[in-house]
Amino acid sequence: MTRSTRAAMDGGLRATARRLVTGGRGILAADESVRTMSSRLEDAGVPASAQQRCAYRELLVTAPGLAEGVSGVILCEETLRQHLADGRSFPDGIAGLGMLPGIKVDTGTAPLAGAPGETVTTGLDGLPDRVGEYAALGARFAKWRAVFVVADDLPSPWAIRTGAHALARYAADCQAAGLVPVVEPEVLADGGHPLDRTAAVTARVLAAVATALADAGVDPAGMVLKPNMVTAGAGASVRTPADVARATVEVLRATVPDDLAGVAFLSGGWSSATAAANLAAIRELPAPWPTTFSFGRALVNPALHTWRGDPGAVSAAQEALLVEVRRNTATTRAAA
Repeated sequence: MTRSTRAAMDGGLRATARRLVTGGRGILAADESVRTMSSRLEDAGVPASAQQRCAYRELLVTAPGLAEGVSGVILCEETLRQHLADGRSFPDGIAGLGMLPGIKVDTGTAPLAGAPGETVTTGLDGLPDRVGEYAALGARFAKWRAVFVVADDLPSPWAIRTGAHALARYAADCQAAGLVPVVEPEVLADGGHPLDRTAAVTARVLAAVATALADAGVDPAGMVLKPNMVTAGAGASVRTPADVARATVEVLRATVPDDLAGVAFLSGGWSSATAAANLAAIRELPAPWPTTFSFGRALVNPALHTWRGDPGAVSAAQEALLVEVRRNTATTRAAA
């Protein structure tokens, strides 16, 4: 690759990354695995099949005006290869609707050897070839999630190093293929740990991830960070959005490079109202990078349970999705 070609690729990655996190829009995560999506369909009374999974994802991405609040949509591999009712591929359809198509490239988690109770994210084998294929299919960005459990002596240093290393390898492979990596290190909210404990663990994880990314030569201006907000555990006393915002921004400013393209927070299983309130408080604090959202369940659950597989309920389900999107874009546009 020539120097000019490399510069052009870097410029394209940076432009795509900026587009994902600026302009008051967020990222819709519609990337559940076949198994997870099938389970959610069945819980909503919808028979699980490739056709129904496709119909549900089409309902989401074709919601009228979705692009006003959503910059990109993360898909799973099955959906990336499927087609809309009008014959367009999902990537072409999403792009035609004014959004960027993305793809989840990890293959889930497995037990981490030497670390009882902890996991490692899988999918690095063959990843360079896969991301090249996804780019050819129309993907513009990719996502990889690493999870970290909080307990008395967890996460272990070994789990943090392993997760950070995998995220860095994935991000480097994506940038080499011309895809913007969305790097998702999630400190889980499961448990009764206080906010201060989440802050300490998140700082350790993000510092390790930042070091691994730098060692791998990943351009921070051509990637998006998708971290958890610093909240107390789900079983602990709830803290105010102002508390969450202060802790979150303090941790990020201490660990994340200033030239990062932006931060798109995950919802962490919190309700859309809670996640939106926390995001609004975060946006009130000064930061060197744009902040927005990359939510899944916090946006789509009302749509799924409105639709329930009924073709006559598509419009109502799409409006349910748009209500949740607007709830969160209102917080980003105020500071965009």
